[in-house]
Amino acid sequence: MKKVWRFTKSLLKWLLLLLLAYQLWIFFHVLVWKWVNPGETSFMDIRLDELQEKNPQAELKHQWVDYAKISNHLKRAVVAAEDDRFMEHHGFDLRGIENALKKNEQRGKSVAGGSSITQQLAKNLFLSPSRSYVRKAEEAVIALMIEVLWDKRRILEVYLNVVEWGNGVFGAEAAARHYYKVPVAQIGPSAAARMAVMLPNPRKYEKAMPAWVVRHASRVQVRMRYSQIP
Repeated sequence: MKKVWRFTKSLLKWLLLLLLAYQLWIFFHVLVWKWVNPGETSFMDIRLDELQEKNPQAELKHQWVDYAKISNHLKRAVVAAEDDRFMEHHGFDLRGIENALKKNEQRGKSVAGGSSITQQLAKNLFLSPSRSYVRKAEEAVIALMIEVLWDKRRILEVYLNVVEWGNGVFGAEAAARHYYKVPVAQIGPSAAARMAVMLPNPRKYEKAMPAWVVRHASRVQVRMRYSQIP
């Protein structure tokens, strides 16, 4: 019995050390990416693997653009659609989470997530689309790191450059050229609103945008003029 207990203690010790090493690895990347643009993300790797299973020559559409070259209309639309209190909270919109829980309870299923832009960025950079309490906890830890080390401008800049906007389409520049054949700097209010409402399910909505999503885009276009951006 003592041998089993010693083995269990030793195993737990090594697991804790591995967990700590993993957190330090993430912290190092978050720190570096405060100044250096990330070349790829966990979501990009996952989607590229999926595409190359069908076509080994497949590549992602992705092109980094600096914050100043992204249309302010798109910045405001994304904030209005995804995280209206982005400039006010510190990574977690408690009011948004509460509203999401109420919606889910009313519908009897998960229809709203309540994740902030920072949380979504954490997931895109390091994690996977799968849902679990463990992944959600890790997402929260990474979101805290990002909020502590980066300012809001950097958070929104990286998010707009790495978020998935379609099957193999990542970042605002690639999305603007894919859907509207123009650089993202030229995206106007209407196109910005339609791009923003795609984000919860971009691969589905690039094929066909339901009527309720189109109506949602109209509401976002009205709200975005009041959105605060860094």
